[in-house]
Amino acid sequence: MNLFRSEEHARNWNGFDPAMEPSLMPVADWADIFSNPFFRERGRSDYISWTRSDAGAAAFRELRGRLPRRVEG
Repeated sequence: MNLFRSEEHARNWNGFDPAMEPSLMPVADWADIFSNPFFRERGRSDYISWTRSDAGAAAFRELRGRLPRRVEG
């Protein structure tokens, strides 16, 4: 993940891919996404099994709903 001072700086970066524009979000939004239980529970001894449980599946669905969608073009 690259962190930029502003969206303008990100767009001016020579490696900028316009298809990734939806991922330009404030750090606070990314922190909220990474606070999802799918990430927070990684220290569990039964993490793999947990991801297949109802709670893990619900956390993954919620995570997928929050992630930016890549623009195809």
